[in-house]
Amino acid sequence: MNSPFPQSSSRPGKGRVVAELLPNGGTGLSTSTYQYPLKLISPKSAPHHRSAILWLLSYGGGLVAGDQVNLTIDVLAGARLCIVTQGHTKVFKSPSRDIVTRQNITIKVDDGAAICLLPDPVQPFKDSVYEQVQVFKVAETASVCMLDWVTQGRTALGEDWSFVSWKGRNEIWQVGNGDGAKDRLMIRDTVKLSGQDPLLLGTPLSDTMHKHGVFGTIILRGDRLAALGEFFLGEFAVLPRLGARDFKTSGTSDSEEGVPSGLEAWRAQRMLMEREEKVLWCAASIRGCTIVKFGAASVEGGRRWIGSMLVKEGSVSKIFGDEALFCVR
Repeated sequence: MNSPFPQSSSRPGKGRVVAELLPNGGTGLSTSTYQYPLKLISPKSAPHHRSAILWLLSYGGGLVAGDQVNLTIDVLAGARLCIVTQGHTKVFKSPSRDIVTRQNITIKVDDGAAICLLPDPVQPFKDSVYEQVQVFKVAETASVCMLDWVTQGRTALGEDWSFVSWKGRNEIWQVGNGDGAKDRLMIRDTVKLSGQDPLLLGTPLSDTMHKHGVFGTIILRGDRLAALGEFFLGEFAVLPRLGARDFKTSGTSDSEEGVPSGLEAWRAQRMLMEREEKVLWCAASIRGCTIVKFGAASVEGGRRWIGSMLVKEGSVSKIFGDEALFCVR
């Protein structure tokens, strides 16, 4: 017997969010829909919020083999949206390499709008197969702050980059202006990690990660986040280099006697922390975007490093509020 009702357009794992500017100058969500295994939570907008807050979650604490998540987000002109998570995005093991767990997020950011995506890292379990694609379609005056990072797995169970495959791709497209104008690809950053990669010539993936327990990418784009991008580039420029005359940090001093300035003192403490946590990182400016690559011995070490950089510079809190830093503090 045929159903008298029209076929539903809803699909498992599908979600849609629209953030828009409110009359009081704040940002609210006019649309927020989702289907299992995706779950979205957003607290009611309050006067002290500098942006709308979206919690990206999953039922059961993780993604089961074969789960497919497809989330579309529109940040309308002038709006601000920050996206956080409640914990690691766990990826459970797959019975076969052919059964892939996927998460696709497409985010459109209009003129004058800004988005901040600072989640907890993805935690792929042993024998898991995972692919993630995050596409940002941005207007000329839009701003983006994005963090994408992955851990070695459950260290308490002895996992050390023991998954079958992890693939992540992040793209930033500048939307074309005018009728018929094509979108322009600004950044395409792809990371592929595989325990079975023939390029490794039989070497376990864990042996190629230089004892890092977490690896990640930060991408910054737009006028509102230009200062943060310059901060990363500036701090990278003063890192000690092999062949340099000395390994002291440079900068200004509070007095002629050489008393370290506030920035110098903070930098010295941060560099000490980087050595203790085995943090390695680099930064570069590419097509109007700042890209930061980093690795750390542990998730908490990476979290401490990211948090110290973002808190010291201050743009994320100023633009999106302290809530945006929930996962990196």
